[in-house]
Amino acid sequence: MASELSQAYQPGEVEENWYARWQEADCFRGDETSSREAYSIVIPPPNVTGILHLGHVLNNTIQDILARRARMEGKEVLWLPGTDHAGIATQSKVEQKLRKEEKKTRRDLGREAFLERVWEWKEEHGGIIIQQLKRLGCSCDWSRERFTMDPAYSRWISKIFVDLFNEGLIYRGKRMVNWCPKSLTALSDEEVIMKPQRSKLYTMRYEIAEEPGRFVEIATTRPETLMGDTAVAVNPKDKRYADLLGKHAIRPFPRAEIPIVADDHIDIEFGTGVLKVTPAHDKADFEIGLRHHLPILDVFHPDGTLNALAGPDFEGMDRFEARKKAAEKLEEMGQLVKVEDYENNVGYSERADVPIEPRISMQWFLKYPCKTETAEAVASDAIRFRPERWKKTFAHWMENLQDWCISRQLWWGHQIPVWYRQANAAELQARESLDAASAGDDIHVSVDPPADEENWVRDADVLDTWFSSWLWPFATMTDSDAERSATVEKFYPTTDLVTGPDIIFFWVARMIMAGFRWEGQLPFRNVFFTSIIRDKQGRKMSKQLGNSPDPLDLIAKYGADALRFGLMRIAPSGTDVKFDEEQIVEGRNFANKLWNATRFRQMQGAPPTEPGSLSIFAIDILAKLEALEASVDESLKEYRFNDTANLLYQFFWSEYCDWYLESTKGDFVEGADPAAKAATLWTMDTVLRRFLMQLHPYMPHLSEELWEKMGFGGADGPAFLMRTPLDDSLILHGIPVEKIEAARQRVTAIYEAVGRARNLKAEYGLAANRSVRFIVDPEGIESGALDASAAAVFARLAGAGEVRVETGHAAETGVPVALTGVGKLYMPLEGLIDVAAERDRLSKELAKAEAELAKVNAKLNNESFVSRAPDEVVQENRDRQAQWKSRVEELGRMIESLGALQ
Repeated sequence: MASELSQAYQPGEVEENWYARWQEADCFRGDETSSREAYSIVIPPPNVTGILHLGHVLNNTIQDILARRARMEGKEVLWLPGTDHAGIATQSKVEQKLRKEEKKTRRDLGREAFLERVWEWKEEHGGIIIQQLKRLGCSCDWSRERFTMDPAYSRWISKIFVDLFNEGLIYRGKRMVNWCPKSLTALSDEEVIMKPQRSKLYTMRYEIAEEPGRFVEIATTRPETLMGDTAVAVNPKDKRYADLLGKHAIRPFPRAEIPIVADDHIDIEFGTGVLKVTPAHDKADFEIGLRHHLPILDVFHPDGTLNALAGPDFEGMDRFEARKKAAEKLEEMGQLVKVEDYENNVGYSERADVPIEPRISMQWFLKYPCKTETAEAVASDAIRFRPERWKKTFAHWMENLQDWCISRQLWWGHQIPVWYRQANAAELQARESLDAASAGDDIHVSVDPPADEENWVRDADVLDTWFSSWLWPFATMTDSDAERSATVEKFYPTTDLVTGPDIIFFWVARMIMAGFRWEGQLPFRNVFFTSIIRDKQGRKMSKQLGNSPDPLDLIAKYGADALRFGLMRIAPSGTDVKFDEEQIVEGRNFANKLWNATRFRQMQGAPPTEPGSLSIFAIDILAKLEALEASVDESLKEYRFNDTANLLYQFFWSEYCDWYLESTKGDFVEGADPAAKAATLWTMDTVLRRFLMQLHPYMPHLSEELWEKMGFGGADGPAFLMRTPLDDSLILHGIPVEKIEAARQRVTAIYEAVGRARNLKAEYGLAANRSVRFIVDPEGIESGALDASAAAVFARLAGAGEVRVETGHAAETGVPVALTGVGKLYMPLEGLIDVAAERDRLSKELAKAEAELAKVNAKLNNESFVSRAPDEVVQENRDRQAQWKSRVEELGRMIESLGALQ
């Protein structure tokens, strides 16, 4: 043995030590000059000021599994890390700090001074999540860490903008956008989250100007916008209002006559069939306004308060306060008919979590490039989605693409590379339509500023954060937008992408488009969508609910490997994860089990030079190890990460520790056969060595520690397990298949017989009794009868004081018996139980079982219950009926057998 293991596993010390050693030896470096097959994956960049949560743990553990497995398969691996500047989130944090500590706004500082503060914030808080990922054990190539605001990356962003502008795909225009009144910026449709709300539906009435005393009733959820009404609309097919077309309604306040128009958009069935048209505050109304050339009256400030156009009663009031005030004023005027509870969906800003406002605004838009290639790549499985059901979601979005609003009214981010000649800047910036065809000489669109920059004014907006991250797979692999790097040549396109389905449109789709547009090929071959982690009640985790544990606390308590392994065991592909800390406890327990089993091996002495003759139990466990390796390979190729974790757990805990190790304990007692002991030690070493290889991607620190302590690397082998190629040699080479199969059948029969023996003991309350005798009658068993060695193993596993093999054994009446693959198994009860007391105990159990059976029989004999109850409830009761019936019969037989022992 290379080095003795301590008595207890201390994950903190082991994990810190190994991560430092890996980094020191440059184990994570991806070599672009290597001739080996490439494997590459880029990390979904977390927010630069973010902190680790369980979603990050799940996502990055999967990526690390893929990267570490690929290395052990002999591939040259690049796992490229980095962080995102997170425009809205980061700027908001700095602005909050500024308001709290200095009572200032960003405008008090000015753009340059404010951005200096943001960079300071980034330097202070920006490395936290990277250090946390390292604590998790992530084997990223940290020498290539990227940040979306790095100078070289920023040039890429500007180049992309300029290319698309020159192609006519980027344009500026005044459009209805999603506006966040908290962050004071436009948002794309994908950044708006629809949330069900319990709202109010207000029915009000507008008087007809040409017919005093006649009113039309209008239903709305937003009376606070009526001050911006510039028309009333009805469906031209609605006969109720046909005579009103061409007339005018009177807007209650500020009082004004507005036209009544006919529009096919109006839903005759909704409310009263009459719509107040507010072109400045509703997307559908905006379209109606365009069709009917209606004036646009914006009554809101950008922050969601009402402006002077709303009237003196409302100016400066918050929009939701104005809603109440408008309803009260309508009621005072006698024009509020009724207020009803109403459930509807309201769009919320994903980042700020406030209701968005539809708002007319001058913004930059992008017509998506390479849409056909992108849709076809996913539809044809050139890019494989896992789970596959996300293909339909993706296809639906691709079929309903809207131009992307790419400008944001922020200061932190990539400033739009457009300059306006100073003399005409005001006019140019106010122009309602601007594209490459209409730009002219007074607009400069370029990666670099104009030579006489002092005579130009730069566009103040920045680009949507997602506009930078859609280049992530290729722009991170080069320091120049002018030439392809050796890294791109080697590692692009990437192999896998692991991400959440919530950003399938924000990021995945757009990266595919960018890959086709600038690299002429897809950016990755496989996309694995992770599950959403919820609590045990199925609720999404959040700080507000207090149900989101800190991963660093879990790591400190159980170890990073325990967290990784425990989480992967409960993360099935395609369904949400219900997190339970007990699963992480199981991960720690598994780590301890592995540690103790390895330590037990060390205690038995040095490894043998030759295995000698293998026992049937050794052949069985080695055959199972070969099967495990094949199953792990298959499940990982299919991205079934939790299946792999459970395969590893089941093999080591159950097959190896519970069965094989227990079967070998006799080989280590005084006087045991040295040849048998040598064969057992060789088998244990082989299992541990090859199992650690399979386990390494899941529990890298622990497996590396045990690998070294066992001396498995050898003098000539790689210094690290993570650099050791998987061993694909046959373990049982040279042993005939027939012999292997025969050994496995015998072991299976023995283990099953042990299970029956344990059940017999438990039935009579003798589970812990080591004085029990068993008699095995192998009569009729052609092969597989217990020899002396197998009988000794059987006794040890069954917890028996004696096992006697006796062909044709004549058992006394009433002796418990079980039919097994090694023969009839008898358990004499003399001297083991108090017959009267046991009969009394069993009789009570029988009475209880009969009562339960009677209850379920009564239910199933009730025709009303069977016909009305759900099918699954009826089936559940039928299953219970079968179980209780079987139990009643079993207890009856046991009582009957006790009668024979009188």
